[in-house]
Amino acid sequence: MENVLDILLDENNTSHIILMDDDGRKLTFEQIAVIPYKEKIYCILYPVGKIPGIAADRAVVFYVDEDDGAPCLTAEKDDATVCDIFEQYYDLIEKDIEEIIRRG
Repeated sequence: MENVLDILLDENNTSHIILMDDDGRKLTFEQIAVIPYKEKIYCILYPVGKIPGIAADRAVVFYVDEDDGAPCLTAEKDDATVCDIFEQYYDLIEKDIEEIIRRG
């Protein structure tokens, strides 16, 4: 079984990411982006279906953490860091759009 870091970093992976919440419920997400930032690896995941406590139009920022030595994802709770991660993501999108326009 692949660990979550291998899944996140696999550019060819199109599968959903399944996480377990504290109550043991499976939560399904679509991967939007992986953002290296301040010596951590963050990812932006979009909920597939309704997830309690998350608005239907909201993505969630997680960072790669460790649980008993194995990579796992932990939701980022610091609002400033979440904003920084989204800013990094928007910068990447802008660069991609500029590259597409440049290539014409």
